[in-house]
Amino acid sequence: MKLYGEDNPAPNPRRVRIFLAEKGGAVEHVRVPMRARGHKAADFLKKNSLGQLPVLELDDGSFLSESVSICRYLEETLPGPALFGATARERAEVDMWIRRLELQLMSPIGQIWRHTHPLTAALLTQYVEFGESNRPRVEQIYRWFDGELAGKTFVAGEAYSMADIIGLTTADFGTFIGVPIPGDCANVLAWRERVSSRPSAAA
Repeated sequence: MKLYGEDNPAPNPRRVRIFLAEKGGAVEHVRVPMRARGHKAADFLKKNSLGQLPVLELDDGSFLSESVSICRYLEETLPGPALFGATARERAEVDMWIRRLELQLMSPIGQIWRHTHPLTAALLTQYVEFGESNRPRVEQIYRWFDGELAGKTFVAGEAYSMADIIGLTTADFGTFIGVPIPGDCANVLAWRERVSSRPSAAA
């Protein structure tokens, strides 16, 4: 297998690298330079017609896209801990939190990135006022998330999971673009410190 991705701070390729590190899996990594528009090149579009990263090339020459879908495939094909949950209830909890973090937190952070950051200015028409309007929403969701994390070790309970990977890569990307975790969100900050201390976080 080959994993086509990009270095940090790109959050979605990092999700898969962390997942593989937790599983103890090894695949060949191929860097696709996003700043040079490598993910929009004609050859790459044959792998993913949306021109997005990451992409996993399977041994039969077929391709999988979307970070969570790639990780679901790796969950089924690699040994190691169950990162999507070990029971029906756990799998549902992990899936619930993946959706919550992607829709409620990553989505507004992504709009801030697209519409306010200088690195994206040449890639699209920016609506700065719209981008900035997402900042209060991010703070609101972090404070909600802080309450949800009270008394919990990890996002979906006592076991580290894909939900923690989604949360960490989202929070780290937000910090990179100038959207940090509010300082009064003690539970979120403590959780981030816990998951950042895992060796996989350096992947």
